[in-house]
Amino acid sequence: MEFDRLTHHMRRLALQAGAKIMEIYESDEFEVRAKSDDSPVTAADDAADALISAGLREAFPDVTLITEEQAATHAENAQTFLIVDPLDGTKEFLQRRGDFTVNIAYVENGVPLHGVVYAPAKGRLFYTTTDGRSVEERAPFGDQPGETLPVGVNPMPDNRGLMVVASKSHRDAATDAYIARYGVRDMTSAGSSLKFCLVATGEADLYPRLGRTMEWDTAAGDAVLRGAGGEVVRFDDHTPLCYGKPGFENPFFIAFAPGVLLVKD
Repeated sequence: MEFDRLTHHMRRLALQAGAKIMEIYESDEFEVRAKSDDSPVTAADDAADALISAGLREAFPDVTLITEEQAATHAENAQTFLIVDPLDGTKEFLQRRGDFTVNIAYVENGVPLHGVVYAPAKGRLFYTTTDGRSVEERAPFGDQPGETLPVGVNPMPDNRGLMVVASKSHRDAATDAYIARYGVRDMTSAGSSLKFCLVATGEADLYPRLGRTMEWDTAAGDAVLRGAGGEVVRFDDHTPLCYGKPGFENPFFIAFAPGVLLVKD
């Protein structure tokens, strides 16, 4: 894989998809329907998916492509692939809360090596550079990358007073019980893959997810966090979260700055 081309195209397509999403987001009304699992999907999901899929297939025709909106057509057991969630945080989109993202990632041998997370309503763009390190690009965003700032996890989190981020739409009693086992200074909530990015920038130290997610929900944020020095591990045994699993469904997981002392069951 030519990682300079990959970074260029992932960034470009994320920005284009974000612009399309914002056109629909700012309109008076838009189409919403329910998928087979009763989760909502909008015209913005479909438009962004079509744009990104066409762009990636043209740029990388020999690389397997997996997207949320076309999941039923995907062959399983791929270990190297591109994976896309064209609109992560549809509930936040519908409620006009702004915490939604465009996620594009490249997975090689089960590891998310490169990714881009774009939150168009927040004006925040995170991605991994050619060498795998993570940056946040300053807005406004143009055809060519503007000023970028390296991002990195909190190097010395205080385990007596951690900053914890949790899901805005999927918070539950099990998550609260797990968080209560830590010394917590403060908590924040965020939708979509922004939670990974808050850990990546040091704005949070710990993000536990004790609920259902799919690989397209997490791969791009996982790549950004890894490129910032963070880790994502399975909740049950603290081994690294891997990709290309049957059905593309994740186990529960924990994303964190490495200085955090994880609690074991």
